Amino acid sequence: MAEYTIYHNPRCSKSRATLELLREHGVEPTIVEYLKEPPSAAQLREIVAKLGMEPGQLVRRSEDLFREKYTGKTLSDAQWIDALARHPVLIERPIVVHGKRAAIGRPPENVLTLLK
Repeated sequence: MAEYTIYHNPRCSKSRATLELLREHGVEPTIVEYLKEPPSAAQLREIVAKLGMEPGQLVRRSEDLFREKYTGKTLSDAQWIDALARHPVLIERPIVVHGKRAAIGRPPENVLTLLK
């Protein structure tokens, strides 16, 4: 069985709730505090592919940094990957990866699809 990895921010209530939900279902994931250990551009490309979305869809638009640097700009997928790699605070959270699939834990119950 492939292991589970959660890209986690312990200060985020949704991230904490998602981690707790996984544990309630018997899953002890590898925890990556992505603000301390940001994923590389290559890892971000893999995550986005597993999520089945475009890189720009993974961006937290509510962050001050987004409003200061990116509001109103049109970026290519490669540019969004670069921005997320340089500014991990912009990465939507939490993300749970399992094998060839991934889910964003907003709401936390979204990750239950990975348990099936």
